[in-house]
Amino acid sequence: MATLSAKERAQLPDRAFAYVDSSGQRRLPIHDAAHVRNALARFGQVAFEDDAARDRARNRLLNAAKKFGIMPIGFISAQLQPERKLPRGQVTFLLADIEGSTGLLHRLDDQYASLLAEIRRLVRTAVRSAGGHQVSARGDDVFAVFEDAPGSLEAALAIQRAMQSQAWPGGAECRLRIGLHRGRPALTETGYVGLSVHAAARICFSAHGGQIVLSSAVRDAIGGSLPDDVGLKDLGAWRFRGLPDALEIFQVEAPDLTADFPQLRSADLA
Repeated sequence: MATLSAKERAQLPDRAFAYVDSSGQRRLPIHDAAHVRNALARFGQVAFEDDAARDRARNRLLNAAKKFGIMPIGFISAQLQPERKLPRGQVTFLLADIEGSTGLLHRLDDQYASLLAEIRRLVRTAVRSAGGHQVSARGDDVFAVFEDAPGSLEAALAIQRAMQSQAWPGGAECRLRIGLHRGRPALTETGYVGLSVHAAARICFSAHGGQIVLSSAVRDAIGGSLPDDVGLKDLGAWRFRGLPDALEIFQVEAPDLTADFPQLRSADLA
């Protein structure tokens, strides 16, 4: 394996790394052929801040491989077929979205990018710790998938708890709404496709910041696997735009989470 001492690493310029995150941390050195080969092998192990950061790092790595005459056939194949890594069949979706993101952007201006990066890091960490897979992180929302429903609830609780304990730039109040839904979508080369994907988005966007809501499909799949001191409050059956049937929605309740919210947004009681 290619090695690099701390002194040697410090002497390299930023352009000698495939990935430099928003905090200035430099990863995947690509200054010579040995390190390019090492970066190709380790690329899938790096937790990127978002899809755009991953794309930039991938392009820099491929350019470095070309410079040193390396043909990364296996790497290209793996990157072009990410759907192989995602679960198929019956899955549970987690969608998290920033409440009042436009107002936060206006207030924080240049600091908003670091806030967004930190939120994505918190969500990504919670998702992976609970056995999930991040599907995408675009704009102000993060989309993840789990093979088992209890894992999605574990991640949602960890995300909201981390959000509550975080100090945000400029003393801003930042809250996420989280929605969980379960279904059997099709997995294509461009990602998940199906009514359950749209339902997950509708459920998330109906929630309020700090709230976790889930469908009866998730409730049924969790069964008796609720963590201690965690309960589900029945919010009733709701009709969402574009969905043919009403969905029964539940609010996740825990002693350390906010419990009182207005009725759901962008939905009508059935």
